[in-house]
Amino acid sequence: MTDREFALEVVRRLQNAGFIAYWAGGCVRDELLGLMPQDYDVATSARPEQLRALFPRRNEIGASFGVVQVIGPRSDDGHWLTIEVATFRSDVSYSDGRRPDAVVFSSPQDDALRRDFTINGMFFDPIRNELIDYVGGQADLRAKVLRAIGNPLERFTEDKLRILRAVRIAARFDLTIDPTTFAAARQLAGAIRTVSPERIAEELRKLLTHPNRARGVTLFDEFGLVPPILPELALANVGTDGLVTVSCLETGQPPAVAPASGPNGRPSSPTTVITFPLALAAWLHRLNPDEVRAIGLRLRLSNAEIERTAWLVENQAILNDAALQPPSQLYPRLTHPGIAELIALHRALARAKHHSEEHVAFCEQILRTTPPDRLNPPVLITGNDLKKLGLKPGPAFKPLLDRVRAAQLDQQVTTKDQALAFVQHLLATSSGGSPIPSA
Repeated sequence: MTDREFALEVVRRLQNAGFIAYWAGGCVRDELLGLMPQDYDVATSARPEQLRALFPRRNEIGASFGVVQVIGPRSDDGHWLTIEVATFRSDVSYSDGRRPDAVVFSSPQDDALRRDFTINGMFFDPIRNELIDYVGGQADLRAKVLRAIGNPLERFTEDKLRILRAVRIAARFDLTIDPTTFAAARQLAGAIRTVSPERIAEELRKLLTHPNRARGVTLFDEFGLVPPILPELALANVGTDGLVTVSCLETGQPPAVAPASGPNGRPSSPTTVITFPLALAAWLHRLNPDEVRAIGLRLRLSNAEIERTAWLVENQAILNDAALQPPSQLYPRLTHPGIAELIALHRALARAKHHSEEHVAFCEQILRTTPPDRLNPPVLITGNDLKKLGLKPGPAFKPLLDRVRAAQLDQQVTTKDQALAFVQHLLATSSGGSPIPSA
């Protein structure tokens, strides 16, 4: 069973029990656009307590707000099918600007009027194949206009995250923004700080991993969201550098990537996939890595996202002279897990600045033509081998092993015996037992 089939079954079961039930919100919008909805929501006249007899397997965590998660069978690809079923309601008030203080169960029309944007406020009866549109969403969808339902100031005051959602939705569907809606969003942009960092971060992930990310970043700036969300970028006064660099990223799809294997097991040029850290690094590349980490911590990004974004920013110029770098410097960089993203960032920066892309082509050629055991060969010796030479473990071990590794990558040594002889040479030539200089 698919998500759509289960969503249809949920509506059918509710209607057969005498309740009004429709598909609601984004899934209706996507169906009208001929897109495959990521998930389906159902709105109904049934109260949460009335759903118990109809759907024995459910999650009632949101029942106080009229929302119950109905759990179905496993899907065709093995995951459990779930549908959010919400009772038609009106929201009483939003004291914290994020969530309703209470809800009043109401009619389908009242439920539509409390939603955010007209294109998200439609219902669809999949049994009768009938669109129910109280807010003019179909007309706005045809006109490619994003318009808040009712008074935009009220809609954005209720939930400040709707301001950022307006940016993402307008970018995703390439919509013109209704002037009154835009003015209200700009007026309240500073209040986005009341929204939890996790919710803001999730909107940014969706914004930056979508192919229309360049328009999204432009709208983000036009809505006045840079100072409250990314004050470091506002203070840096870097103009449109980040916007241009994001627009120069090649189109791709998430998730993360690694260098792909080509013929005979050789690594091919990395596939360009626009990950969240890559797009964020392109946007923030004029900041320093510490500022990038501060942003990541404030938005409560994952440690992996923070470190990869900071690493990309820190190394945004490291491949510019790749053709002049010895293998001992270049190869460890080309075998880093983030090399696909780093190469994509280098290319975007070169295009944004109208610079040559020769260094990018050079790195991609190395990745295509160099065997894996040449790019990243097994180490010849370890700390245990140094101990067998009579050396006492200590701070000198790492620089000594680094020198051996560099010599191996530069093909000065190719066997374990040669590596050990190289170590003995280094020890013999070091003055008075001083630490071995690093590579």
